[in-house]
Amino acid sequence: MKTMTTQQVQELVETKQSIDLIDVRETSEVAAGKIPGAINIPLGLLEFKMSELDKSKEYIMVCRSGGRSGQATRFLENLGYKVTNMDGGMLDWNGETN
Repeated sequence: MKTMTTQQVQELVETKQSIDLIDVRETSEVAAGKIPGAINIPLGLLEFKMSELDKSKEYIMVCRSGGRSGQATRFLENLGYKVTNMDGGMLDWNGETN
């Protein structure tokens, strides 16, 4: 499984590089703040929403600590998606949130 640190993801966000972030936390968790531009698809709904994802794009998976996003990364990776897990999750995130 590919991983990135929160610092690496933050650098991509700050340099305005085109990245696709998927936040797999619950809606109530996301309400407290998410990375700007991240799409919220709670882990429990990922199986039903994955048809909305483009297999030609690369996605970075985000959660609170890196556990649920790791599960999502392995799940999508096994189905042929290009995905990377953000290690440390929002607990380690020091960048902007909205």
